[in-house]
Amino acid sequence: MSCRMTEERILIVDYGSQYTQLIARRIREAGVYSEIHPCTRPTDELAALNPDGVILSGGPCSVYDDYAPELDPELLRLTRDDGSPVPVLGICYGLQSMAHIAGGAVEGAERREFGRATLRIPNETRTDALLEGIPDGSTVWMSHGDHLTALPDGYTVLARTENAPIAAVRHTDRPHFGVQFHPEVVHTDYGAQLLENFALRICGCEGAWSPASFVETQVEALREQVGDQHVILGLSGGVDSSVAAALLHKAIGDQLHCIFVNNGLLRKGEWMQVQDTFRGHFNMDLRAVDASDRFLDALEGVDDPEEKRTRIGNTFIDVFTAETDALAQDLGTRPAFLAQGTLYPDVIESVSFKGPSVTIKTHHNVGGLPEELGFELLEPFRELFKDEVRAIGELLNVPSSIVNRHPFPGPGLAIRIMGEVTRERLATVRAADAIFIEELRAHDLYDEVWQALAVLLPVQTVGVMGDERTYEHVCALRAVTSVDGMTADWAHLPHDMLGHTANRIVNEVRGINRATYDITSKPPGTIEWE
Repeated sequence: MSCRMTEERILIVDYGSQYTQLIARRIREAGVYSEIHPCTRPTDELAALNPDGVILSGGPCSVYDDYAPELDPELLRLTRDDGSPVPVLGICYGLQSMAHIAGGAVEGAERREFGRATLRIPNETRTDALLEGIPDGSTVWMSHGDHLTALPDGYTVLARTENAPIAAVRHTDRPHFGVQFHPEVVHTDYGAQLLENFALRICGCEGAWSPASFVETQVEALREQVGDQHVILGLSGGVDSSVAAALLHKAIGDQLHCIFVNNGLLRKGEWMQVQDTFRGHFNMDLRAVDASDRFLDALEGVDDPEEKRTRIGNTFIDVFTAETDALAQDLGTRPAFLAQGTLYPDVIESVSFKGPSVTIKTHHNVGGLPEELGFELLEPFRELFKDEVRAIGELLNVPSSIVNRHPFPGPGLAIRIMGEVTRERLATVRAADAIFIEELRAHDLYDEVWQALAVLLPVQTVGVMGDERTYEHVCALRAVTSVDGMTADWAHLPHDMLGHTANRIVNEVRGINRATYDITSKPPGTIEWE
């Protein structure tokens, strides 16, 4: 399900920038709903969305590259219902594309500019709507090799930096703007102000969108769409599916039926905790199915990560289908809708400005269930980021132990075991993971970390325990900080905390005699190891 959550909407056209999702977040922080679309999407489809504004993202290409994505000139001619032109803001490559097609000059800079720069705003342009509230001499973040050396007809310079004489521009007649720097990143001092200026002052949006307004709008939309039909939801106990269950329960009450499958790959204590929360706290119809033996039998002898995902996914479909059939028999009717907790990053990672992206990992909840199951799909969070879902969870009184819980992959602990998944290895990594989480909580660091996990490596090393030689497995600990999981940095945890955690794992978990800490960021690594 994807419905318009507000009458105001700004579109971000993605040209492949690593910062594109940050643009969408900054616009939403200004109270305006935003969406990201690949630059390959036809302009008439974008026009049909009736945008109040369009932002052209940065990108890795030069406008002169053979494979560079091209800006459709019609995108600069969009009009609103009242006939007024749709405002456009080009960022970095977006600005260069606007200038290039209009006859401006884009050239390789003599000195490539990556990092902080000082923005100089002449007195005569400091009152421009785009730069309102931004002082001369503030810091901006540059990341480019090309820059503008001559403006197209009709444009004027608003600001410059030492290396970019054309750092911000506007069209003299149309509401078209561009900046060479990246206002979306935190390193640009007044970047959020600039994007707010564009959304509110230039596009004329009121800025009334918020998680609270989303709940109100979405509850009404769900009630209207579902009617008197029944909905099933595969509950995992994680943030996304849990908050989705709470939202649907608020909208349709007993018409929601949650199915919680124990695949044997859950975290310590999760099987009972989920049941206690949703039966007790929410009084929902929860059907819990312990199919752990079936999943583990299906994984026997499998060590390839994608094959693990495939077998887990296929087994889940079989179990879920059987439970749905039993539910339909009890209800006397088959549920018409299937709800999932799919988030915006799941969707964004499946799209590239060059077309379908290379599969990094299969997302278990994006296109993971076959069409022949015969359900209409409900994905109320498909256009939201994780922190927005957490905020909605708090509004719906979902317990903080769930709302603030670290993300957990659909394949569970199976992809935190490098190599074959066995019951013994599961017990080992589950115990190590639990200790790591306990220590993060004990040191008041759990909420400072986006995600933390323990990984069991297919490596054995020599150790000495109790004056005896050991030859056991290595455990890797990983903790990252992030805003939405699309990019992440390794968490700089205190050394004494890591040392204490490693000591506990080695002493308390049989089969592990060495622990390491992963200091790889995303990119180039992913958060999970498989």
